[in-house]
Amino acid sequence: MDLNKYIGVYPDYPSKGISFKDISPLLKEPKAFKYAIKELAKMAKRYNPTVICGPESRAFIFGAALAEKMGVGFVMARKPGKLPGKTISETYSLEYGEATLFVQENAFTKEDRVLLIDD
Repeated sequence: MDLNKYIGVYPDYPSKGISFKDISPLLKEPKAFKYAIKELAKMAKRYNPTVICGPESRAFIFGAALAEKMGVGFVMARKPGKLPGKTISETYSLEYGEATLFVQENAFTKEDRVLLIDD
Protein backbone atom coordinates (compact mmCIF):
# COMPACT_ATOMS: atom_id res chain seq x y z
CA MET A 1 0.00 0.00 0.00
CA ASP A 2 1.34 3.44 -0.91
CA LEU A 3 0.91 5.50 2.26
CA ASN A 4 2.11 8.67 0.53
CA LYS A 5 -1.33 9.17 -0.95
CA TYR A 6 -2.71 9.43 2.60
CA ILE A 7 -0.31 12.17 3.72
CA GLY A 8 -0.94 15.79 2.81
CA VAL A 9 2.05 18.06 2.22
CA TYR A 10 1.96 21.78 3.01
CA PRO A 11 5.09 23.65 1.88
CA ASP A 12 6.32 26.57 3.98
CA TYR A 13 4.20 25.65 7.00
CA PRO A 14 4.56 26.50 9.86
CA SER A 15 7.35 28.68 8.47
CA LYS A 16 9.19 29.19 5.19
CA GLY A 17 11.38 26.25 4.26
CA ILE A 18 9.42 23.70 6.32
CA SER A 19 7.31 21.08 4.57
CA PHE A 20 4.50 20.07 6.95
CA LYS A 21 3.23 16.50 6.60
CA ASP A 22 -0.47 16.19 7.46
CA ILE A 23 -1.30 12.71 8.74
CA SER A 24 -5.04 13.42 9.14
CA PRO A 25 -6.00 11.56 5.93
CA LEU A 26 -3.98 8.51 7.05
CA LEU A 27 -5.70 8.46 10.44
CA LYS A 28 -9.11 8.76 8.81
CA GLU A 29 -8.59 5.71 6.58
CA PRO A 30 -8.72 2.58 8.80
CA LYS A 31 -6.97 0.28 6.31
CA ALA A 32 -4.11 2.72 5.78
CA PHE A 33 -3.64 3.33 9.51
CA LYS A 34 -3.71 -0.39 10.29
CA TYR A 35 -1.18 -1.02 7.51
CA ALA A 36 1.09 1.76 8.80
CA ILE A 37 1.10 0.29 12.32
CA LYS A 38 1.72 -3.22 10.98
CA GLU A 39 4.72 -1.98 8.96
CA LEU A 40 6.08 0.03 11.89
CA ALA A 41 5.83 -3.07 14.09
CA LYS A 42 7.83 -5.07 11.53
CA MET A 43 10.59 -2.46 11.57
CA ALA A 44 10.55 -2.06 15.36
CA LYS A 45 10.64 -5.78 16.12
CA ARG A 46 14.38 -6.07 15.45
CA TYR A 47 15.08 -3.67 18.34
CA ASN A 48 13.16 -5.78 20.88
CA PRO A 49 11.68 -2.80 22.71
CA THR A 50 10.12 -3.25 26.12
CA VAL A 51 8.51 0.19 25.92
CA ILE A 52 7.65 2.72 23.22
CA CYS A 53 8.09 6.44 23.95
CA GLY A 54 6.51 9.20 21.87
CA PRO A 55 6.55 12.98 22.13
CA GLU A 56 3.31 14.87 22.04
CA SER A 57 1.12 15.00 20.39
CA ARG A 58 0.90 13.16 17.08
CA ALA A 59 3.37 10.50 18.23
CA PHE A 60 0.89 9.56 20.98
CA ILE A 61 -1.39 8.19 18.27
CA PHE A 62 1.22 6.09 16.51
CA GLY A 63 3.16 5.19 19.65
CA ALA A 64 0.19 3.91 21.61
CA ALA A 65 -1.10 1.88 18.65
CA LEU A 66 2.37 0.45 18.03
CA ALA A 67 2.84 -0.42 21.70
CA GLU A 68 -0.51 -2.23 21.73
CA LYS A 69 0.38 -4.12 18.54
CA MET A 70 3.75 -5.17 20.01
CA GLY A 71 2.41 -5.98 23.49
CA VAL A 72 4.63 -3.43 25.27
CA GLY A 73 4.02 -0.28 27.31
CA PHE A 74 3.84 3.30 26.12
CA VAL A 75 5.37 6.40 27.76
CA MET A 76 4.30 9.92 26.82
CA ALA A 77 7.02 12.54 26.44
CA ARG A 78 5.30 15.85 27.24
CA LYS A 79 5.87 19.57 26.88
CA PRO A 80 6.86 21.58 29.99
CA GLY A 81 4.30 21.67 32.80
CA LYS A 82 2.13 18.80 31.53
CA LEU A 83 3.24 15.96 33.82
CA PRO A 84 2.72 15.58 37.57
CA GLY A 85 5.45 14.47 39.96
CA LYS A 86 9.20 14.47 39.43
CA THR A 87 10.30 14.63 35.81
CA ILE A 88 13.45 14.49 33.72
CA SER A 89 13.89 16.48 30.51
CA GLU A 90 15.84 16.75 27.29
CA THR A 91 16.18 19.81 25.07
CA TYR A 92 16.75 19.33 21.35
CA SER A 93 16.91 21.33 18.12
CA LEU A 94 14.20 21.54 15.49
CA GLU A 95 14.25 22.95 11.98
CA TYR A 96 12.68 26.10 13.39
CA GLY A 97 13.93 26.38 16.98
CA GLU A 98 14.32 24.29 20.12
CA ALA A 99 11.98 22.19 22.21
CA THR A 100 12.13 20.45 25.57
CA LEU A 101 10.34 17.23 26.43
CA PHE A 102 9.71 15.68 29.83
CA VAL A 103 8.96 12.19 31.10
CA GLN A 104 8.18 11.18 34.64
CA GLU A 105 11.30 10.28 36.56
CA ASN A 106 10.18 6.66 37.04
CA ALA A 107 8.93 6.16 33.46
CA PHE A 108 11.74 3.75 32.55
CA THR A 109 13.77 1.09 34.31
CA LYS A 110 17.44 0.34 33.68
CA GLU A 111 16.36 -2.87 31.97
CA ASP A 112 14.01 -1.14 29.51
CA ARG A 113 14.77 -1.09 25.81
CA VAL A 114 13.10 2.13 24.71
CA LEU A 115 12.02 2.75 21.14
CA LEU A 116 11.35 6.41 20.43
CA ILE A 117 8.74 7.08 17.78
CA ASP A 118 7.71 10.36 16.24
CA ASP A 119 5.43 11.16 13.37
